[in-house]
Amino acid sequence: MKILVINSGSSSIKYQLVDMDGEKVMAKGLAERIGITGSRLKHKRNSEEFVIETAIPTHKEGLKLIMDTLVSEDKGVIKSFDEISAIGHRVVHAGEAFAGSVRINDEVMKSLKDCIKLAPLHNPPNIMGIEAAMELMPNVPEVGVFDTAFHVRSLPKHAYLYAIPYKYYEKYKIRRYGFHGTSHKYVSTEAAKMIGKPIEELKIITCHLGNGASVAAIDGGRSIDTTMGFTPLEGLYMGTRSGDLDPAILIYLMDEEGLTSQEIYNLLNKQSGMLGVTGMTSDMRDIEDAALEGNERAKLALDMYSYKIKKYVGAYAAALGGLDAIVFTGGIGENSDIVRRDVCKSLKFMGVKIDDSKNDGLRGKKVDISAQDSKVKVLVIPTNEEIVIARDTKEIVEKNLDIL
Repeated sequence: MKILVINSGSSSIKYQLVDMDGEKVMAKGLAERIGITGSRLKHKRNSEEFVIETAIPTHKEGLKLIMDTLVSEDKGVIKSFDEISAIGHRVVHAGEAFAGSVRINDEVMKSLKDCIKLAPLHNPPNIMGIEAAMELMPNVPEVGVFDTAFHVRSLPKHAYLYAIPYKYYEKYKIRRYGFHGTSHKYVSTEAAKMIGKPIEELKIITCHLGNGASVAAIDGGRSIDTTMGFTPLEGLYMGTRSGDLDPAILIYLMDEEGLTSQEIYNLLNKQSGMLGVTGMTSDMRDIEDAALEGNERAKLALDMYSYKIKKYVGAYAAALGGLDAIVFTGGIGENSDIVRRDVCKSLKFMGVKIDDSKNDGLRGKKVDISAQDSKVKVLVIPTNEEIVIARDTKEIVEKNLDIL
């Protein structure tokens, strides 16, 4: 079975074609700058890389370009679209409607559109990708795999409710949903394999650290708490997102600066985080370089970032009632030895120790960086959200289920 995995963003479509016999990635790539100048398709087949620079006005035309490339004589990996058995879509928000991946139909599409208010930056492009695929390949099964589902299916009520009038949960479903679910699911499963124990016996804290970032407490393979909440804004501070803050600050800024609710929303999502603290960049690589050169605000940004992660790791170890492993993943988690070291050095009281010789310079590889006498495993595991989407899609299509 060959499955096309699609992650549709506001101006991009990321894709992989996976042969589920051995879970081999046949081709992958990115259609970027959709609807704007300089659009192009970056396509990779094995070790070969191709760049096709062409106008891509819409998501439908972007997906058509991807599909034509997959079957082309010089760049393709399949002879016809008939070889694609199913399409798996990454969808950010499903609300409480689905606690697992689903076969997409009209009812599911309505639910996804109902969730646009909960994820206005993410769900609309996700929906555009689904609609484009349905139009271009109407007879191919489509499956939605949700960032929220891994958390929604298992978070206890005392962890997902906010202390506001209960009627707002009943009326608007205001609650903690959590995100990066496919990543947290994948790396916790891989962690159990590395440790050599059933995941049902393990207490794991997973740190997905990238431009967006979240931490999850996973008990026996089930998420019991996570830092992102009603939206992806809560929790750790990120590339351009503020993370946790006193909500009264918002009212104060609206009054003092005369800001509208939309301006506040943009400030918190696009002007805050690392960009807001440093005043120059949201890229951790640039921040680390600047800190090494003596930039005080870059140093401050690093200190704030590691401190926030440590606070959540300590809190989640308490929520779990113990800890077997900490996992670092995502662009920063996989590649920043500085962040990993800074987070772990203050957790020695919990029995967390890393081997600097394993950590230093480590980039994007699956490695146990624990010191020999560490009581808690510290693991670096590159995430693979696409394979989670492909696996869920395969299972649903094979079993002909509507809900996993």
